[in-house]
Amino acid sequence: MKSFHIFLLGVLFCLSLCVQTASAVISFDKSFYSPLNSKRPLRKSTSLIVLHTTEAPSKSALQKLSALGECNYCIDEKGRVYLIIDRQREAFHAGRSMWNGRTNVDKFSVGIEVCGYHDKALTTAQFRALADLIAELKHYYKIPDHCIIPHSQVAYATPNRWFTRSHRGRKRCGMMFALPVVRRLLGLKTRPGSDPDVKAGRLIVGDKHLSNVLYGTVQIPRSVVAAAVAAQKKPPAAPNKKGKQDVAPPPADNKKSPPGKKTSPAPPPAVPPPIAVASAEVDAIRRNEGNVIGKNHSAWDIARNAYNNEHTVYTFPDGTKKCGHQIVDFKSIPVGTKVEVNVSDENLPDTYQIIGINGTAEDIAGEETLSFQTIYVCPDGHYFRGSQLNQQSLKKLRYNTKVLTGYSVGGPVTVKRTPTDICGAQWRAKDTFYLINNRLVPGNQVDEKKIPSGTMIFYRS
Repeated sequence: MKSFHIFLLGVLFCLSLCVQTASAVISFDKSFYSPLNSKRPLRKSTSLIVLHTTEAPSKSALQKLSALGECNYCIDEKGRVYLIIDRQREAFHAGRSMWNGRTNVDKFSVGIEVCGYHDKALTTAQFRALADLIAELKHYYKIPDHCIIPHSQVAYATPNRWFTRSHRGRKRCGMMFALPVVRRLLGLKTRPGSDPDVKAGRLIVGDKHLSNVLYGTVQIPRSVVAAAVAAQKKPPAAPNKKGKQDVAPPPADNKKSPPGKKTSPAPPPAVPPPIAVASAEVDAIRRNEGNVIGKNHSAWDIARNAYNNEHTVYTFPDGTKKCGHQIVDFKSIPVGTKVEVNVSDENLPDTYQIIGINGTAEDIAGEETLSFQTIYVCPDGHYFRGSQLNQQSLKKLRYNTKVLTGYSVGGPVTVKRTPTDICGAQWRAKDTFYLINNRLVPGNQVDEKKIPSGTMIFYRS
């Protein structure tokens, strides 16, 4: 919570820099215009604007976003607005998502990525550019303020070892954009008052802190405010003749100047860069405290969907190390284990889990083990929906059976029925799988001209 308080304080300082909505049409940079534009379908409707944080700097984020077509717009640290995917086309930005009962939010939303992190204040230039872009899109699509929401508000996760049901809290991407103080900065007057999918019982809360940020009130401790005020009043160091900073001069006293002698007014104290200070503090806290497993701080809290990734490294108290994909029982990881996440879970593709490697069917799918949308693909190529099985047949599933949770089945592919006919724009998605020669092949690795007739497709619901 301390890190978030510091971040919020940085945002409060930004409020002193009034954001004015531009009356002119925004100029877009097309240097990262995605080559996938012509392949993306036109949206039939647009009822949401989804705000993201890249969880990476623009230098690396822009290339990835362009190559994969993962947003409509991106705003870098200098406030430059890039057009990635045409606004009327689908950008694959929301991943596994749901809002008010509708899944696959990409189909009815515009996605805006802002180069930054969910727990750091943005630059002033970014706030201004984002406010201008939102104002233009609001006017174009006639979208009300409460339908402009952060990615963390629509993203959801399927069951895992900590939650036996599908749950909200797959990521904290862009959660700052739900704060009233930030929304005012962006010219937004309202926000959703509650989570419609949790309220309806479709999902459960998987991140209480996130839920409080999205729908509650975050208070800043007086001590943090006092420290910031003191830092703001501190006078700047005066440059000497060599251009170096001398020690700051002592504050002027209140004595009157001698009669007839004019004095120059003291220069106003410089305001320290609160955004940079907040970012540095958050970084330090994340490094020193945020990556250690504790009694109430699990691998899921630290790494989210990357908890079992091969690039996530666990260093146990005895010094031994294991990668995420080498661990079966995550609940038995000892307190004090350090977790190093070397891959961002932002837009980390959904994939399958494997019985015997990632645990039992119940470990993987929880209460959704026998769900119609849980698919079991056996090593011999046969597949079953969870609704076709029972507890006895579940136990008979062989080692190396693949489990896809929250998926639909489509097919078979024929000469007259193409992958596009079956699952639309998802046919090329990296989390869509083709059952070819008893193997699950990701959609971004298939050659449309070489897909065998009779192939079944598993795509995210």
